[in-house]
Amino acid sequence: MANSKPIGVAFEDQNIIGGDFVYAAAEIGYTADGQGSVTQLTDKSTAVTLNKSMGRITTTAAALGAATNVTFTLNNSLISAKDVIVLNVNGGTAGAYNVYTSVIGAGSASITLRNVTAGSLSEALVLNFAIIHGQ
Repeated sequence: MANSKPIGVAFEDQNIIGGDFVYAAAEIGYTADGQGSVTQLTDKSTAVTLNKSMGRITTTAAALGAATNVTFTLNNSLISAKDVIVLNVNGGTAGAYNVYTSVIGAGSASITLRNVTAGSLSEALVLNFAIIHGQ
């Protein structure tokens, strides 16, 4: 087995510590224990806390004006300054929003949501995120 490492009389398969490549035929992701969800309480600028590597943030349905940004803090003890956060918008008016990480540091990230339309929108959105952890 090319991907096996002898450890006495048994073999340890899928040892990727220090590996240069990780390949999968189907999926690479997080277990259910690594995922969670949280909902904003008051408006789209309200900070949320979710200490998981992957999750869903449900925003409030508060209005977001035309061509307007709003930024909120994701508090997460698993985030470090070397990580990358992948985000997408699920739900709402298709193509109406951009979402991105505007600042990242130890224990938190600032997430900016922008309404790119010419009108105000009042939609509760689900923002999916995943942390790609750096060392």
